[in-house]
Amino acid sequence: MQKTIILDGKKTAQRIKQQLKNQTDDLIKRGKTPGLAVIIVGDDSASRIYVNLKKRACAEIGMYSEEYSMPENTTQDELLTLIEKLNKRNDIDGILVQSPLPGHINETAVIDAISIKKDVDAFHPVNVGKIMIGDYDFLPCTPAGVIELIHESGISIAGKDCVVIGRSNIVGKPMAMLLMHEHGTVTICHSKTKDLAQKVRNADIVVAAIGKAQFITGDMIKQGAVVIDVGMNRLEDNTLVGDVHFESCVEKAYAITPVPGGVGPMTIAMLMKNTLKSAVLSFESENRHDN
Repeated sequence: MQKTIILDGKKTAQRIKQQLKNQTDDLIKRGKTPGLAVIIVGDDSASRIYVNLKKRACAEIGMYSEEYSMPENTTQDELLTLIEKLNKRNDIDGILVQSPLPGHINETAVIDAISIKKDVDAFHPVNVGKIMIGDYDFLPCTPAGVIELIHESGISIAGKDCVVIGRSNIVGKPMAMLLMHEHGTVTICHSKTKDLAQKVRNADIVVAAIGKAQFITGDMIKQGAVVIDVGMNRLEDNTLVGDVHFESCVEKAYAITPVPGGVGPMTIAMLMKNTLKSAVLSFESENRHDN
């Protein structure tokens, strides 16, 4: 029997980042350094870890990055004013506001304020619409990373039955769109889905993004399925686990992602890819206007 493929997100992300570094070096030689501004409001410890990882990835690739660490009591107007300033700066190609935001700030208003040309998270309604019709500049980082990992397993998505568990705007919905763009047949499951286990059992490709620790167990997946775990949950003993019960699923899966070290590193690699693309588009646009 074939050994299960463990989809190593760290290794794949490292390879992608090396390619991005080469492309960034070329762009810098032509006179443009890609720049990313990261904004964090409050002192959520998980957010702080993510922000540091994003800054480190920028440094590895040779991109310029700025961090704006704002106190918990920052007003919505103060945050929107900062975004407006960053929108106007030519040396900033990507603007990322780390979520979650404090309760008194309207996340939708913040997403809407970011220029669609600098929306490297691809959360703005215009960019979401572009993904829907398949004519996009940026892809949401986590779903794009998942697609890369599925390709890494050597699996074609075309014609496969795909089940996405979770319907968030950040992962579930765009994930379904990207799988459809690759000609997968997609079912989206969520908290109100009847007989969820049976639907998962029929899937060739399972993407779990439900936010419940070890929710998907081995008896819920079919032999030879590709299992992608987007979840990040802390158990009481502080262990980091995904939405998939790895031990019971690894025996049956054709390929599976670990947590940590699966989808997480890919998300950051895709953010870097979007930032570089934004810089390239900006550079090309400036040069067109100059000529």
